[in-house]
Amino acid sequence: MPTNRLSGEKSPYLLQHAQNPVDWFPWGEEALARAKSEDKPIFLSIGYSTCHWCHVMERESFENDEVAKVLNDNFIPIKVDREERPDLDRVYMMFVQATTGSGGWPMSVWLTPEGKPFFGGTYFPPDNRYGRPGFKHILESLAKAWKEDRPRIEQSGSQVIEQLRQHSAHPAGSKELDVLKIADAAYQSFRRSFDARLGGFGAAPKFPRPTIHNFLLRYWSVSGNEEARDMVLSTLDAMAKGGMHDQLGGGFHRYSVDDHWFVPHFEKMLYDQAQLAASYVEAYQITGEERYADTARDIFDYVLRDLGHAEGGFYSAEDADSLDPDAAVSANGHAEKREGAFYVWTAKEILDELGADDAQVFGRRFGVRANGNVDEDPHGEFPGRNILFQATELVPADNYVVSRSIEKLLRLRNTRPRPHLDDKILTAWNGLMISAFAKGAQALGEPRYADAAGSARTFIRQKLWRVSDQTLLRRYRDGEAAIEGFLDDYAFLINGLVDLYETDFDLKNLLWAEKLALKAIERFEDKENGGFFSTESGKDDLVLRLKDDYDGAEPSGNSVMILALLRLARFRDRKDFGEVADRALASYTNKMALGGSGLPQMLVALLFASNKPLEIVLAGPHEQLGYMMGAIHGDFLPNAVVMLGNHAPQVMPAIDDKPTAYVCENFACQLPVTEVEALEELLDKLAGAKG
Repeated sequence: MPTNRLSGEKSPYLLQHAQNPVDWFPWGEEALARAKSEDKPIFLSIGYSTCHWCHVMERESFENDEVAKVLNDNFIPIKVDREERPDLDRVYMMFVQATTGSGGWPMSVWLTPEGKPFFGGTYFPPDNRYGRPGFKHILESLAKAWKEDRPRIEQSGSQVIEQLRQHSAHPAGSKELDVLKIADAAYQSFRRSFDARLGGFGAAPKFPRPTIHNFLLRYWSVSGNEEARDMVLSTLDAMAKGGMHDQLGGGFHRYSVDDHWFVPHFEKMLYDQAQLAASYVEAYQITGEERYADTARDIFDYVLRDLGHAEGGFYSAEDADSLDPDAAVSANGHAEKREGAFYVWTAKEILDELGADDAQVFGRRFGVRANGNVDEDPHGEFPGRNILFQATELVPADNYVVSRSIEKLLRLRNTRPRPHLDDKILTAWNGLMISAFAKGAQALGEPRYADAAGSARTFIRQKLWRVSDQTLLRRYRDGEAAIEGFLDDYAFLINGLVDLYETDFDLKNLLWAEKLALKAIERFEDKENGGFFSTESGKDDLVLRLKDDYDGAEPSGNSVMILALLRLARFRDRKDFGEVADRALASYTNKMALGGSGLPQMLVALLFASNKPLEIVLAGPHEQLGYMMGAIHGDFLPNAVVMLGNHAPQVMPAIDDKPTAYVCENFACQLPVTEVEALEELLDKLAGAKG
C-alpha cells in the first residue's frame, strides 16, 4: 500500500496516518518552506494516537480520496502529535478556544504560510451533520476565500496573533501576597463546583483533575478545614467504585461520560495513572484506610504490567477503541473497532467462565445484569454489555470468590484483541510517574516501587539526556530520542528526582536535579517579568512563545517548576533557586488572586513557600533508618523535606552511633531523638498544631 511522508516518523499517531491518500507532511522546515514556495495555506491537524475522534475523522475524511484531493490541491497538509509538540498544540488550541469557545482533539486549524491561524475547530464530520458543517465543504470554501480574499485573511491572521499575545501576557503582581485570602477564595470556588452527592467537581462529563486534590489536601493541612479534605476523599471513593476504574486490571480511564463515574471514555493515559496514584497514596497517609492503599497498588500494578518498557521507563497510553470480535468488517475493509470492546462483558461470558455460583457472587458485587447494565447508550456501543463497577460492598465471606473470579476474567480478557498501545516514552510523563512510584514506595513500604522509579530515572538519563550540552530530550521511541525538552519535561523530572531522593537518599538524584534546574532557568525563565516560558527562545517555527500556567489534566510546567525550585533551595541551600521561584510566584499574584481555581498546583507551591518550613534530617547507617523513615512517610507532611545528615547544608551526626532524627521547624530544631516512638510523638505534635 502506498505511503506518504509520515511513514518515516516515529510518532505512533503520525504512523497511523502514513497510508492516508492525504499528502501529509510532518511539521518542519520542509513543510513550512513548501507552503511559502507554493503560496498555499496550511491545513494543520493535531491529535494523538489514542484519540477516539481522531480515529473517526481519519476513517471519514482522511481516508476519502475525494477529500484528500481537495486537501492536496489547495493546502499543505501537516500532521502533529500533540504529545510530541505541546508547544504547537498550546498556541493553536488557544486560537481555537478563543474563536469557537471550546477545544479538543482532533484539532483542525488553517494557517497562512507564515503559520498565522485564520480558521479552526476540532472534529468536522465529512458532510453537514450534528449541526456542524461538513469537512469537504469547509475545505472548498476556505480554498476559494484564500484565492479571492487573501489580504483580509492575512490581516486577520496577524490580528489574531497580536490578540493572542496580549491575552497570554500578564502583568507582574505585587510581592505582597495575602496567601490565606487567595487560598480561601480558591477553596470556595471548588466548594461551589463540588458534587456533594456523587463526588467530583462540575457536571458530566467528569474529568479527574488531581491538581485540585493536591491543593485541597494541603489547604486542609494548613487551615484545618475538614470539608476541603472530605471533598477529595469522597471524590476518590466515588471514582474507585465506578466504571471509570478498571475493576479487573487496575488503573483509571480518561474520564466519565456521566456524572456517576460509571460510563468511561476507555482511553488510559500515563499522566492520569501517575497523578491519581499519588492522590490515593496521600489519602492513605491522611486516613490510614486500606482502601486507598489498595487502589494505589492496583494503579501501580497496571502501569508495571501494561505500560512498562523492558529497560525502564513507561509508555504513554492505551487506546479507548479495540477490535470487537463479534463485529462485522466495515465497508472500507477495516475490522470494526469499538469503544471499550476490550473491557465490557456480556452476562453469558461471565457465566461461562465462572460457573453459576461464582458468577452470581461476582455479578452482585460488580453490577452485572443479564441484558447489560448500560441504560443510556446513545451511540449503541454497549448493547447487552456490562461495565463493571462496585455495585455493592464486598462481603468478607465473598472475598475469595471475587478475587478468584477477577483472576479468571482477567486471564480471559487478555486473550481479546488489545487496544492500541502508544509506546513512545515522554520525559515529562515519566517524571510524574517517578514521583508517584517514589511516594508509593515511601508510604506503602514497597521496594519494587522504588526500583521502578529508579529504573525510569536511569532510562531517561541514558536515553533522553544529551550529556554534551546537559539538555533533556522529550521523546524516545524505537531506538530514537528526539525533540528538545520543554519546560514541563524539566520541571516534572526535577520534581520526580527530588521525590526519589527522599525515597532512596541517593545524592546523585539531587545533584542531577540541581543541574537540570540550572539548565531550565537558563532556557525558560522570563528574566524580565518572572515565571517560565514553555519553550526556549529563538524557535523559528513558533508564531507565539507562551507561558503555560493552567493546571488542567496535567499540572502546568510553571507550577511544578516553582515547587521543584523551592524544594531544591532547601535541600541544596540554593538561595538563588528560592529567589527565582519567588519572582515566578510574584508574577502570578494577580492570576492567583482573580482565578486561583485555574492554578491549584501553583497554589500548592504558594502554600509550600509561605508556611513554616519543616526539615527532617536522619543520621546514622542508612540500613538502620527504616523504622524512622516509615514513621515519617506514614504521615502526610506536605511542607517537609527529608534528607540524610551528611547531605544536609549543615552536617548533623548520629548520636551514639544510633539512628537519629533531627526535626526542625521554621529553622529551629528540636532535640535529636534516637527512638521511633519519640519521633512519632514529635511529628504528632507538629500535625496537631496545624490549623
